[in-house]
Amino acid sequence: QAQLVESGGGLVQAGGSLRLSCAASGRSFSTRAMGWFRQAPGKERYFVAAISWRAGNAYYADSVKGRFGISRDKAKNTVYLQLNSLTPEDPAVYFCAASSRSYVPIPMFGYYVWGQGTQVPVSS
Repeated sequence: QAQLVESGGGLVQAGGSLRLSCAASGRSFSTRAMGWFRQAPGKERYFVAAISWRAGNAYYADSVKGRFGISRDKAKNTVYLQLNSLTPEDPAVYFCAASSRSYVPIPMFGYYVWGQGTQVPVSS
């Protein structure tokens, strides 16, 4: 089974940028899409962005569209999330996830394996 490990989180100032990485290892041949979600303290986990593994088609939540960018490096089995223009609404634990669905899912149930998360605090 595939394993996902996120990295790149850390304290950043409002207006700043950060790049998160998610490296996949193990049996990931069934992965067709990768997604990023985030969960703030006391809140549910929400969809942030996703990308189809083969074609690289990207999808974003309205709240991050134009500020965040998702990309993948197939040779490295790694997906990235570039966070720009961070606001006080962005602090959360960011999780990456892998999906074997034939489409790029938005809901959490579309993903079959999750990383442990990486924390992104934002200072004002």
